[in-house]
Amino acid sequence: MTPTVVGIDSSTQSCKVLVVDATTGHALASGSAPHPDGTSVDPAHWLSALRTAWRRAGVPERDDVLAVSVAGQQHGMVALDAEGAPVHDALLWNDVRSAPQATRMLEEHGPRWWTERVGMSPVPSMTLSKLTWLAENEPEAASRVARVMLPHDWLTLQLCGECVTDRSDASGTGYFDPSTHRYRPELLEEYFGAVPELPRVLGPGEAAGTLGEQWGCGGDVVVGPGAGDNAAAALGLGLREAEVAVSVGTSGTVFACSPEPPQDPTSVTAGFADATGRFLPLLCTINAARVMTTTADLLGVDLEEFTRLARSGPSDAGGLTLLPYFDGERTPNLPTATGHLGGMTAPR
Repeated sequence: MTPTVVGIDSSTQSCKVLVVDATTGHALASGSAPHPDGTSVDPAHWLSALRTAWRRAGVPERDDVLAVSVAGQQHGMVALDAEGAPVHDALLWNDVRSAPQATRMLEEHGPRWWTERVGMSPVPSMTLSKLTWLAENEPEAASRVARVMLPHDWLTLQLCGECVTDRSDASGTGYFDPSTHRYRPELLEEYFGAVPELPRVLGPGEAAGTLGEQWGCGGDVVVGPGAGDNAAAALGLGLREAEVAVSVGTSGTVFACSPEPPQDPTSVTAGFADATGRFLPLLCTINAARVMTTTADLLGVDLEEFTRLARSGPSDAGGLTLLPYFDGERTPNLPTATGHLGGMTAPR
């Protein structure tokens, strides 16, 4: 029997499941399923996509799985009532409706104050600004919040029944201090008006629990702590100190590995934790790969044809310049920005 491990990538656009030979690191099987479009979603869709991808990868029929773990999109607000049901659709990292709340939070305390306490300044992406929006705009729903989780935490809960998270994902909430490894409940009290139950923060080598029988596999399959998507990418790359990674997905990120918690007084760089016990200074843009897919959709072509069209024109696009702030922007912090096409002239 070849021992295997299963990785789950629950991203903004889809869920992917990969079965890997634990000895060689070779991928043996995979499956995927799409997520709904948009910046808010019922978490039940993530579970449905996971079940589909899990089945397509053939995981339920395996009896050689040692462990499974989840990497997930960061920041998203999953607010649950006392029975474990969502009180509102989960607001994703790229949902900018909480921009006024983030702006006010920054004005009240300033970027240095926030960076010293949670490693980042308030932006609409982070969970705390979303909870503040919920309290101010959906007070009845906010009054029923008993537990707050992130997308990867919520899926881990479905796998093993435990309410846990890891440092990397917790460090993007706006109420966790990665340098001291503890929550800042006073920030929840100040801006949300209450302190709901929060996931227990696991260390890199701790197990979250064991896989539930409903997932198949048999035996005592360990469920790992998981991580935020970029921290998981850094772990998979074996990112070392002084190395920098650039990732282009739904978001665009640039991140590095650091033994010390970064402190950027300009608040441009977020001082996240990584998945190994160190830190992951990171810069993120909202607009990245979706710029290509959105433009291809506007032209009515698929990505292959879009690539062909792009390569067939001059490298300077004849003077056209597109500023692709299609979904607002996080870096620079312009949540209400829109796209702009400049340099147009009459045909000659």
